[in-house]
Amino acid sequence: MEIARQFSEAVFDARGRTLALVADLSDDQLFGPRLPITNPLHWEIGHIGWFQENWILRHALGRPPIREDGDRLYDSSAIPHDIRWDLPLPSRRQTIEYLLQIRDRVQEQISRVDFPESARYFVYLTIAHEDMHDEAIILTRQTLGYPPPPELGLPEVVPAGELSPGDAEIPAGNFVQGSAAGEEVFIHDNEKWAHPVDLGGFAIARTPVTQAEFAHFVDAGGYRDPALWSEAGWKWRSSCSAEHPVYWRRSTAGWQRRHFDQWMPLEPRLPVVHVNWFEAEAYCRFAGRRLPSEAEWEVAASAPPTVGGGIGSRKRRYPWGSELPTPERAHLDVTRQGCIDVAALPKGDSAWGCRQMIGNVWEWTQTPFLPYPGFSADPYRDYSQPWFGSHKVLRGGCWATRSRLIRNTWRNFYTPERRDIIAGFRTCRL
Repeated sequence: MEIARQFSEAVFDARGRTLALVADLSDDQLFGPRLPITNPLHWEIGHIGWFQENWILRHALGRPPIREDGDRLYDSSAIPHDIRWDLPLPSRRQTIEYLLQIRDRVQEQISRVDFPESARYFVYLTIAHEDMHDEAIILTRQTLGYPPPPELGLPEVVPAGELSPGDAEIPAGNFVQGSAAGEEVFIHDNEKWAHPVDLGGFAIARTPVTQAEFAHFVDAGGYRDPALWSEAGWKWRSSCSAEHPVYWRRSTAGWQRRHFDQWMPLEPRLPVVHVNWFEAEAYCRFAGRRLPSEAEWEVAASAPPTVGGGIGSRKRRYPWGSELPTPERAHLDVTRQGCIDVAALPKGDSAWGCRQMIGNVWEWTQTPFLPYPGFSADPYRDYSQPWFGSHKVLRGGCWATRSRLIRNTWRNFYTPERRDIIAGFRTCRL
């Protein structure tokens, strides 16, 4: 019954987090303006509940739907994004009741001795789905200039820490990328399965690019120099007349950035955030650097060196080892309302000396989001397959990512123009 207890606690925790992230918002804020990169939060929280009901209660257990209109209201695969503001959604109170009703029914089923083992996959799936949507709710709060989310963890200041600047030198070698069958974690289809890759030697920055470093690129005219941008990147920059990161503005006292509903001076030692793949790529050209491939990123995070200095074959689940994330190792779980110093949390270093490869800020890689060899879609076919080829891979999670979700092999993916993500990057030497 231990697995049932863990499932029940996770289902309860995830639903509580979802409701806490919208509890302070007005009914008008729950709908918000019609934008291509956000969902109306009133719809989004209902969708979270529907997804859990659909896959556990209906698909895995054969129960009838709680709402006869649920599919017409909340099926994201069938409902175009731009009409989600126009749907006849239930009231806020009714939506919350629906969420709680689903939570209670799922917990009841999980606790049954005859709960089928085949349904466990869908419990994992729906918890991961809710965790990812909770991060999306935080992105929406930033995008729309709402107050920061409630602080859900430790409020104390994190010591900055010390770190030698420069790169971690990683030798050439063979590496097994991806997740292996039999691991005691939930694995999405795009991580399947582990496969060998040959890598040349490379040098990767020990920390992500900071706000101060990116400000130097902006002040040097980086956004106005087409030589620094790819053709697609320059087309994007020209289409929106971008001159700096999306939430930055210049004041008489220097650069400021908007953090949710507040403007504040740049924090030089915090990672640059809310930059897209094109901006990261242009910065790299300016700095004479490049983005890491996702295989290089995964090696730096998970493959300890051998005694002889080569790439070890025993991968780590996290940069520091197999122990679960803690606040001393990784900045996750909305324990604070934003990023921390790039040199903080030395206990989370990888074996190669790279810091914060899990948590604080998602990191763009140069790699297109494509299937691994032998890919086969899982039952939720729309999770990965529709997005191959059009998205870029990000790794590592951010301060708003749940710790139970993230690990070294987790692949996130977004289109290269997206700036709303809590994403930055680290660089490699050419």
